[in-house]
Amino acid sequence: MGIGELDREAHVPEVTGAAAPRTLAEALRARGDEGLAALLRARPDLLNPVPNDLTQLATRAGTRGSVVRALERLDRFALQAAEALAVAPDPAPYPLLLGLLTGDEDDPGIEAALPGTVGLLREQALVWGDDDRLRLVRTARELLAPSPQHPSPTGLGPTVAEATSGMSPGRVQEIIAAAGLPPTHDPVSAVALLTGLFTDRARMGALLDTAPPEALTVLDRLVWGPPYGEVTSSPAPPVRWLRDRGLLLPVSARTMVLPREVALHLRGGRAHRTPEPYAPEIGVERDYRPQVVDSAAAGQAQLAVATAEELLKSWDRGGPQVLRAGGMAVRDLRRVAVALDVPEETAAFWLELCLGAGLLASDGEADERYAPTPAYDAWLDLPPAERWARLVAPWLTATRTAGLVGGQDAKGRTLSVLGPDLDRAPAPEVRHRVLVLLATLPPGAAADQGTLLARLRWERPLRGAAPAGADEVQRPGGAPTDLRSRLARWTLAEAELLGLTGRGALSGPARALLNLPLAEAAPADGDGGGVELSVAAGRAATLLAPLLPETVDEVLLQADLTAVAPGPLRRPLADALAVLADVESKGGATVYRFTPGSVRRALDAGRSASDLHEFLRAHSRTPVPQPLSYLVDDVARRHGHLRVGAASAYVRCDDDAVLGEILADRRSAALGLRRLAPTVLAAQTDPASLLDGLRSMGYAPAAESTAGDVLVTRADTYRTGPRKAPVPVPDGPPSPDATLLGAAVRVIRAGDRAATAVRKEPAASPTAPGALPRTSAAETLATVQAAAMTGSAVWIGYVNAEGAASQRVIAPVRVEGGFVTGYDHTADEVRTYPLHRITGVAELADDQV
Repeated sequence: MGIGELDREAHVPEVTGAAAPRTLAEALRARGDEGLAALLRARPDLLNPVPNDLTQLATRAGTRGSVVRALERLDRFALQAAEALAVAPDPAPYPLLLGLLTGDEDDPGIEAALPGTVGLLREQALVWGDDDRLRLVRTARELLAPSPQHPSPTGLGPTVAEATSGMSPGRVQEIIAAAGLPPTHDPVSAVALLTGLFTDRARMGALLDTAPPEALTVLDRLVWGPPYGEVTSSPAPPVRWLRDRGLLLPVSARTMVLPREVALHLRGGRAHRTPEPYAPEIGVERDYRPQVVDSAAAGQAQLAVATAEELLKSWDRGGPQVLRAGGMAVRDLRRVAVALDVPEETAAFWLELCLGAGLLASDGEADERYAPTPAYDAWLDLPPAERWARLVAPWLTATRTAGLVGGQDAKGRTLSVLGPDLDRAPAPEVRHRVLVLLATLPPGAAADQGTLLARLRWERPLRGAAPAGADEVQRPGGAPTDLRSRLARWTLAEAELLGLTGRGALSGPARALLNLPLAEAAPADGDGGGVELSVAAGRAATLLAPLLPETVDEVLLQADLTAVAPGPLRRPLADALAVLADVESKGGATVYRFTPGSVRRALDAGRSASDLHEFLRAHSRTPVPQPLSYLVDDVARRHGHLRVGAASAYVRCDDDAVLGEILADRRSAALGLRRLAPTVLAAQTDPASLLDGLRSMGYAPAAESTAGDVLVTRADTYRTGPRKAPVPVPDGPPSPDATLLGAAVRVIRAGDRAATAVRKEPAASPTAPGALPRTSAAETLATVQAAAMTGSAVWIGYVNAEGAASQRVIAPVRVEGGFVTGYDHTADEVRTYPLHRITGVAELADDQV
């Protein structure tokens, strides 16, 4: 059951008055408070700011921007009903609308769904009036009605009256004569006769029975649209036959159009080729046991946390530079992809995920670079399940879209990862909806992607029809081109990477994240029951924790200088081992390899040979292999034998033979070395480059301070300043809560009472209807004092400090010091008004008191 179907069941047409409304404002005035609240909930843009009265609400509901937003949120059948009303006479009775959707043959499905759909359109103030006089708001009719510039989705053209509006009276008489109709004295009655012929099934059928077969072929090509066709200056006989009888009418010298009445006859009365009253079912591609799904999702969730940690740990000393236009260079993205052993598209997703979670940001320095934030260190201290929740919760609400990386913006510029212009406002709604639709399937069922995309297109056909920018272009391999479908495909892939789904089916922790039942799910479209996302993320982490493998604090050391971690390592051991060894392979069991470079890295970090031996003995299930002990001792023996400091740079060593060996090596030529003393060499490069150069030659130099002490380098020495995660771009105004809706309805009702209250006009200075009352200061003071003494209400005109004028109904209770204090029926509260800002006052009519 789709969004539209749920709304149709929940909302029915509301009729509170016997008199038929003449305007949309009167129709809204006849609603109850719940009906007004339903309108404001469905169209929250009407609340910004809160309308003063129902007339202003009706006016705002008919503006082009608001109507476009409302139409974009209709499902396919509601939109088809609105399109049918747009091509129907205004107003149209309900049976006519039903006939445009069902045609000559009855359709129980449409007949059952249409009342709820009309109720939904009424609720959203797109349609108003009783069933015998349904009216589509004028702006919606202008948007959906057929025109040469904007063809109708129904494929229908103009009516006979519209198509003949510029035709000469003589030509109209020729057409009705050729159609076998009697002549008339004016073109209006002639057009009415021709329209009556085309809408009379029996007579129209008799006319078409006399048509040449070729003429019927021409009509068949135009009947479902587009209804326009080009002709030559001397059309073929079949076209002439149709033109002479008005079955085709000219709109220009070379263009003919099929009138709407003719097309409806040929279609059997249907405005749409295929009405879709119900949402398409989501197919199941494959079924799995729920335990299998949760296990697969948990494994992927663990990998997601490990990947984010690996990515950010590699940037501990600072990441790549920020481009001048923002974002990261393509070559740097390729390096990340190679380091993570994933495609570039997946690497872009992990980078954007860390940015959205607030773990990654630019440092803001002159030479701006990317680096982990202080929040990354706090994130590392959390249990694995909570770290996963801190990643997926921001992803669910983020508007930044990693799938756009590599595409182009509206100006043809390439979109770079972590750069600007990656926000797409519909992304959170699409992600949430895709996951909720997956939850409608039985636990363990993986959805068929094609039927899932079809369901999304049914729910929001207008949003799926119009590209959002230059990045929505045709993709190879038949991939969808509209943004909504592409967001859905990216959501499915990203949910699998994050462990929200396992083998394509929604996992138990994901249901908790969405605040859905863990067994039989029947979710509705909404905000997840009002539960805060952070609370739902905590529930999801609680469910995920037992599914994750337990962390271990031991490894298996092997004689080939490798160590095997049989599971995820606890953080102190993982951090120390990441410095002492290089990761050789990842998976269920991570393999580390010890090399001279990795051991030197640990010694540079301040560890001694004895520390490393003790560390290996403490965390190995097996005895430390002899080759590994020899490796540690050999590197430690040579480590620090050479010392590099800043002169601009120098090398010193107690063994002058080693320095002579360095000078004799051709590879040292680029360093610009020369001997200053038997144990000191000076270099024409900086200390860091000198260290790298000597290490590439096979030496193990150590950096030293100006005091001659060895400098200890740590892997976690660089962080950005405190940074906030990117703020999502809102997709229109937020949905109002119950408190705001109740207050808004009270304000609108009170303002409407003030605007429509019947008052006694002063005989000497009548006030124009709708204008502010104008009375002298003495009359104003006397009237409000009298009202305060009698406890009656009065109508005032008031201008605030900003110069905004308004009408209010107040019940004065105290008048003193140039101020009147009373209960303001418009604002539903007690207020005080300066008398000099009251433009005038009038008593209410007796029947209004």
